[in-house]
Amino acid sequence: MYPADTIVAPATPPGTGAVAIVRLSGPRAIAIARALWRPLARADFADLVPRRLYLGEIRDPATAAPIDRAMLAVFPAPRSLTGEDVAELQCHGGVYLVRRVIALATAAGARRAEPGEFSRRAFLNGRIDLTEAEAIADLVAARGEAALTMALAQLSGALAARVTNLRRQVIAIRAHLEAEIDFADEDIRLPSRDDIVRDIDSLAADLTALHDSFARGRIIREGARAAIIGKPNAGKSSVLNLLLGTDRAIVTPIPGTTRDIIEDSIALGRIPMVLADTAGLRESDDPVERLGIERTRRHTAATDLVIAVFDSSRPLDSDDAGVIAMCAGRVGVAILNKRDLPPRLSADLLLVRGLELPLIEVSALTAAGLPELRDALAHTLAELSASDPGAAIDGEQIAISRERHRDALSNAIAALAAARASARSAMPPEIVAVDVMAAADALGSITGLVGTEDVLDALFREFCIGK
Repeated sequence: MYPADTIVAPATPPGTGAVAIVRLSGPRAIAIARALWRPLARADFADLVPRRLYLGEIRDPATAAPIDRAMLAVFPAPRSLTGEDVAELQCHGGVYLVRRVIALATAAGARRAEPGEFSRRAFLNGRIDLTEAEAIADLVAARGEAALTMALAQLSGALAARVTNLRRQVIAIRAHLEAEIDFADEDIRLPSRDDIVRDIDSLAADLTALHDSFARGRIIREGARAAIIGKPNAGKSSVLNLLLGTDRAIVTPIPGTTRDIIEDSIALGRIPMVLADTAGLRESDDPVERLGIERTRRHTAATDLVIAVFDSSRPLDSDDAGVIAMCAGRVGVAILNKRDLPPRLSADLLLVRGLELPLIEVSALTAAGLPELRDALAHTLAELSASDPGAAIDGEQIAISRERHRDALSNAIAALAAARASARSAMPPEIVAVDVMAAADALGSITGLVGTEDVLDALFREFCIGK
């Protein structure tokens, strides 16, 4: 569990704002709020109706000096955010003022909350499960419309319901095996081993489908990672600046200027994209440039898509051929840049030499072709984040987006595979049941039905103060 004390933290971001919320939770939350706040109207504090806002003053209990005019709402347990008594003071949003109110609360007996401690208490008190707790963090960190929609669906219990249903099916298989153990000598019809294997196969297919949604869910949640690649002076940095609408990268006619990877992000449609400007790909004797090129290759291999840039004002050469080779089998978009200059490289030649990516003619200098480029990138992002090729983005589709979920599903799938093998080889039902229960435990760890303190520590450490 956790210490039975009272915690306090700002529930609004640090900095100056119109309003700041200071939240207390714990057995003395309302009592501490009562020590700090006095109503302006002639009403006894005990008569305040829960979940309503009342106007009053925050005063220093030691001197009775007024600190601020503020609103107060109280939320008695168990119908509160954390399942404990909760009080929220809405004061003016000055940095010093918020610090002063929290200091008064700590002097009155509260403790400053750790990151994620409010959400952790809500989980431990049964107000939310782990997937809903993670959805709260995802809502705060959402960087695009699709991420926001997916987090809201998870917060409403969509993922938890899916996992709970799958776990229920695992428990049903376990129940059949328990019946085989308990009623082996009875004259009743029990599921055959073939029936058990069929049930395991069907369930494993559903688990695999959810497991394989990780790539899509991660892109929706974190954004797609794109590497801008090409030979030196093809215009990679200019393309980055064009897409961002600002001079983020240095542009010079000197080959090899970009040696470190430069990253920034843009929003295209409902999915954000992290763009990485990379070192020009070519054969080089410069040891520093060679390190940058090797870093480009490693980084590109780990990205979700590539943006290959070719210079239409120069003939095709071996460096361009190397870029085409890096695009083989990859998702992305190709750019034939510098269309404002006399052409010496055609799109047809690139296609003949094996380029398979959709090709857009652009001038990074004049911004010609920019709308077509943005549309092509948005279409690529839509395909990456869709549940099947060509499908429209649907944020309500259930997908996992965290490695914790993926690992738990991997463990459940492996346990079911072991159970299937045991069932096929006519092992005793007790042996099969052990592996089936391991699958149930793995699924239970996703929602927090089965868990450890280490998992909770790692999960809630990601939260901000006040959540």
